[in-house]
Amino acid sequence: MKRNRNYYIRKTHRYLGLFIGIQFIGWTISGLYFSWTDIDKIHGDQFHREHVMTHSPPDLISPAQLDSTLGISSLELRYINHQPHYWVNDSLLYNAQTGQIKKGITETEAVEIAQNHLVKNLKILKTEWITETDNHHEYRGRPLPAWAVHFDHPEKLVAYIDASNGRFERVRHNSWRWFDFLWMFHTMDYAGRDNFNNWLLRAFSVFGLFTVLSGFTLYAVSSKTFIETASKLKKKK
Repeated sequence: MKRNRNYYIRKTHRYLGLFIGIQFIGWTISGLYFSWTDIDKIHGDQFHREHVMTHSPPDLISPAQLDSTLGISSLELRYINHQPHYWVNDSLLYNAQTGQIKKGITETEAVEIAQNHLVKNLKILKTEWITETDNHHEYRGRPLPAWAVHFDHPEKLVAYIDASNGRFERVRHNSWRWFDFLWMFHTMDYAGRDNFNNWLLRAFSVFGLFTVLSGFTLYAVSSKTFIETASKLKKKK
């Protein structure tokens, strides 16, 4: 009976370890990468340049002069091609000096915005017009349409600009892409990468707990010291 019990515990532990071992390796490698990397560098802060406005833009018209039917609920001041613009209600863009409505951001303007936000002397490789992204795209979940400005850099820098209002959205590079790939293994969200509450992760977490517990149990039932101690305690009772 004792031999059979040890046999089944050992067998259970072995097959559980084999089943989730690859995922354990993925968790370990990704955890090591996360703990040994600077998250600010992953975000691309080293490629950004600080912007300080030293003067107020001249001759701005009052937002009330734009359109009496707007019903303004939100208002932001944006600079596009060195010109101030009002971004109104998260949907409309107006020149803040003339009141003229602006229909989106041109390719040239997107390139200039990207260059103004990033470090100097970056050579442009190409631009890309993006209207849709899938669940694994590095710009997933961000406003569309957008301009992607690709730079000639060892890290393969790509800046993403909101084509509706000229907002600098994100900069992506190889270190971030490695982080994102390993994050997928860490969360086990192989469909979209960002869902930390998926059932696959929950199931493997439970299996992992069973694997550890079966290992402890296997040690307890096969350890001579543990068995002798348990036997002595039993006799005292």
